[in-house]
Amino acid sequence: MYARVVYESMFGNTAAIAHAIASALSAFGTVEVVEVSAAAAFPAPAVGLLVVGGPTHAFGLSRVRTRRDAATRTDADIAIETGIREWLDAALPVPAGSRAAAFGTKVGTPSWLPGSAARGTAKRLRRLGYGLVAAPEDFLVEGMTGPLAPGEIDRAKIWAERLAHGSPTSAPLSH
Repeated sequence: MYARVVYESMFGNTAAIAHAIASALSAFGTVEVVEVSAAAAFPAPAVGLLVVGGPTHAFGLSRVRTRRDAATRTDADIAIETGIREWLDAALPVPAGSRAAAFGTKVGTPSWLPGSAARGTAKRLRRLGYGLVAAPEDFLVEGMTGPLAPGEIDRAKIWAERLAHGSPTSAPLSH
């Protein structure tokens, strides 16, 4: 299997999850990890599985405004203009049978906090013609800038192993 993991990350938490997913998927074939601002420059090979993830901002996928705000909270170099939302909105439809999965990171407390970048990503992937191999998955951070909640890296690896064996389904958009 040839897989590509595309991610958007502000504080390193989503990047850590993306790399954990890629690490687990590498047991099943070649995996490429690409930050979203660079993804448009990569040709779109026929990947066996596309995994896309980003942080939850203001109850959904980030926007230029929310990325600009995040940039004021870190010294990291953040791509302000291009996020998962813009990248997927500019993407072309894919052939039938194309497989994908969506993940996101979000603040885990309070537990009732709504919103999910994973669900927004999954909707966009479906609109492009991808069959989801699993329901969108959220991984938890302990605060706006992190760190990841204990056990989330291991949970991401387990989720990735399930993805490798999944086939396109009509996986529900909610948990």
